[in-house]
Amino acid sequence: MSIENTSRYSDKDLEKFRAIILQKIDKAQHDLELIKSAYMNDHNNGTEDTSPTFKAFDEGSQVMSKESNSQLAIRQEKFIRDLKNALIRIENKTYGICRVTGKLINKKRLELVPHATLSIEAKNMQK
Repeated sequence: MSIENTSRYSDKDLEKFRAIILQKIDKAQHDLELIKSAYMNDHNNGTEDTSPTFKAFDEGSQVMSKESNSQLAIRQEKFIRDLKNALIRIENKTYGICRVTGKLINKKRLELVPHATLSIEAKNMQK
């Protein structure tokens, strides 16, 4: 049976995708905790007794690092949210259906990007 003629993935396929997504959520949440701990941690490098110029550079570096970690945390939270939404689509049995073309998204694409809602065809149409 060709993919185009199939209206949705089988329950067996959906369970495989669920396992992939749950694994990715676990890793993403672990990574988010690392990012947050780096953001919250005040790594005091003991610059109090060094030259004022170095201290200014160090403080500037800390601010940039916190901003960078904050952006990483925001992106990671969005990724986790997208993965959780994919789990809802699995429950609704709408997972893997392109929201533009209505066709099934290629399995390989979903294995690599399990939160995808667009087929490559639809993604290319956006360009």
